[in-house]
Amino acid sequence: MSNEVKAHVSLEIKDQIANLLYQEAYYLDNRKYKEWLELLTDDITYKMPLRETVEGVNIDNISVDSAFYEETKASLRTRVNRLYTKSAWVENPATRQRHFISNVVIEAGEQQDEYKVRSYFLYKRSRGSTTDLEEMFGERNDIVRKVDGEWRVCSRTIIPDQTVITTMNMSMFL
Repeated sequence: MSNEVKAHVSLEIKDQIANLLYQEAYYLDNRKYKEWLELLTDDITYKMPLRETVEGVNIDNISVDSAFYEETKASLRTRVNRLYTKSAWVENPATRQRHFISNVVIEAGEQQDEYKVRSYFLYKRSRGSTTDLEEMFGERNDIVRKVDGEWRVCSRTIIPDQTVITTMNMSMFL
């Protein structure tokens, strides 16, 4: 996504796409994972590449060879379905989590009814009675498109600001 706005995006479209992101955060925060899946297209690419510590100025420190995960709709569905079983011990007791989305920038995509969306995220989670908080933060680069009259996420690349992920597990969806 460039630093320039390439084409005018109406306030109505911006509002609809921002509401998609906020609805997604609500579903995730309230463990409505099956509803969350419906916000994704069937051909989604969902990935979080590693951030590397690299010396030098203006060096891209995002790995092209390694990722924390690279998912498809089928693999995300498998992960979601597992959360509804007794074998999802990592979610017993259920975590309390919040997804904060900000700095949403939207520009026209390459196809009609498709938009590039850059946003920042802050994810916070607590478990049980512990006072420890887990958090992640960074940037998301999405492509959203209209499918049957509804906005859906068809691509997401999550760029964490941390090089070392300190959360206990990666069961959360960013």
